[in-house]
Amino acid sequence: MLNLEPIVPFEPIRTELIPEGPNWAGQVKWDGVRILTYYDGHEVRLFNRKFNERTFHYLELINIGEYCSADSIILDGEIIALKDGKPSFYEVMKRDGIKKLSNVDVMKKSIPITYMIFDILYVNGQWVTSSPLDERQRLLREVIKTNEYVQLVDNFEAKALYEAIKKQEMEGIIIKDLTSTYLINGKDSRWQKKKFYRDVIAVVGGVTLRDNLVNSLLLGLYDHEGGFRYIGHAGTGRLTQNDWRNLTERIRPLVQKNMPFVNKPPRITNTVWLQPKITAKIKFAEWVDGHSLRQPSIQAFVDVPAHQCVLELSKGVPPKF
Repeated sequence: MLNLEPIVPFEPIRTELIPEGPNWAGQVKWDGVRILTYYDGHEVRLFNRKFNERTFHYLELINIGEYCSADSIILDGEIIALKDGKPSFYEVMKRDGIKKLSNVDVMKKSIPITYMIFDILYVNGQWVTSSPLDERQRLLREVIKTNEYVQLVDNFEAKALYEAIKKQEMEGIIIKDLTSTYLINGKDSRWQKKKFYRDVIAVVGGVTLRDNLVNSLLLGLYDHEGGFRYIGHAGTGRLTQNDWRNLTERIRPLVQKNMPFVNKPPRITNTVWLQPKITAKIKFAEWVDGHSLRQPSIQAFVDVPAHQCVLELSKGVPPKF
């Protein structure tokens, strides 16, 4: 590429109170994968927030002329896949986690994706990150033509949107200041997120088995002293029997004799201890008993380094990614 190097996208902060006023707009918080699209006039490349390239995972987006009229552009958005009419992180991770890119053509048919675009950082050779959000949204409407794979994210009144999200049992909302500039590699209160359910990326430190097949995970996070702390036990969620079988094979080289946690889980009988390498997105209701998860549910395994899964002990809330 020419000068369009991957950047760290602007992130919202967590909130429990929905800000009000004419400058605030609510958007659906899509339960997908954050992807930035870079087009320098010659080639299109896609990267996630960790700078991992995803260009060939989502072939639907490579022919940018089908949905974009700009000569060069950087787009910010979320790639989603639907299950029963709602965004499913488990489904989209089947696409995002493809190891053999030769399988992408088959997966395109079985797991269609949609790119939900919500921002524009660069267009026709000019950075627009210093323009207010409502102006950037106007630019998006000028240069993006929606189709079956590409949609623009709409603005709504935030409180009404959150009530609708709760009824649909979706992930939550993002509340954005329409006057806000785009802060690369930043996070502040001009963008806020309020979740209907919570989630965390946790590390697998042990498993239990039934009939020689993994049937539950013992989960942990690192504290700020580097200690690996047990936070909960999960055996339900989105995983299929085939997923459990694959996990059973995957853990074999990670098995170790010693418990990796610095604090003792309440149930350790017949537990197989693992090197903390495997990470998973876990949905849960709340934090209880110091720092443990209530009603944890496994959503999908993810490609996040274990050492980045850190517990914010001072706040007692999930780590922020």
